[in-house]
Amino acid sequence: MDKLRFQSFASGSSGNCYYVGTAHTGILIDAGIGVRTIKRNLKAIGLDVSKLMAVFVTHDHADHIRAIGSLGEIHHVPVYATRKTHEGINQSYCVTTKLNGSRHYIEKNETVKVGAFKITAFPVSHDASDSVGYTIEYQGKRFTIATDLGYVGEEARMHLKSANYVVFEANYDEHLLSISDYPADLKRRIRSHTGHLSNTQAGEFLADNYKNHLDYIFLCHLSKENNHPDVAYTTVRSYLESKNIKVGEDVQLITLERHSPTEMIVFE
Repeated sequence: MDKLRFQSFASGSSGNCYYVGTAHTGILIDAGIGVRTIKRNLKAIGLDVSKLMAVFVTHDHADHIRAIGSLGEIHHVPVYATRKTHEGINQSYCVTTKLNGSRHYIEKNETVKVGAFKITAFPVSHDASDSVGYTIEYQGKRFTIATDLGYVGEEARMHLKSANYVVFEANYDEHLLSISDYPADLKRRIRSHTGHLSNTQAGEFLADNYKNHLDYIFLCHLSKENNHPDVAYTTVRSYLESKNIKVGEDVQLITLERHSPTEMIVFE
């Protein structure tokens, strides 16, 4: 069978979309960028939108669902989300094509089989209708994504600790947020338990919960105004190496681009 592959098409408040699959077929996690951009990115890796088996939605904020209507209803890609998230999608101003026949409901902590993949949603804490992360199992390997969360709850912790490959939020640098022009209410929202994870929180969690089966860490959803890829990378790396976890040897650490696709990662 094909090896598992991962590519981030975009990661950040302007839009989020991730491909997880093989050389021939796969799924998207979120579709918060334009459908034409998604199709162009798929074409660049030798795929057509018809090769997508599903889109799994983490939550109903605009930067995660912008192309959901087009993918689901025009291109007939099944859209999986919790019932509350589906309700939020169809009420969202940014989804002009409302979901009908493409809508598939999932429950948190239940596993859905799509092709050769087993996908399990787990709850995360964020100020959306019903936010989840996902673990995708394939050929005995586990790929877990946890984005847009104010803190790491116990169920998310369990999924992240058992994963071989992790996409994990490092949204903001505390100092950069504190000196930014953001209103005080927005700063409180970002720092809250239903907001986002800082670089420090991400680094502490990853260092404290590292297991030697973890091969890749991808830092996602970096803030344009309150973070920088070098700052996020350096902060998280410092926490890992404080626990004698060698980046580049024990684990690979990669920050995901806001607007550009990453290189395709083929997991061994």
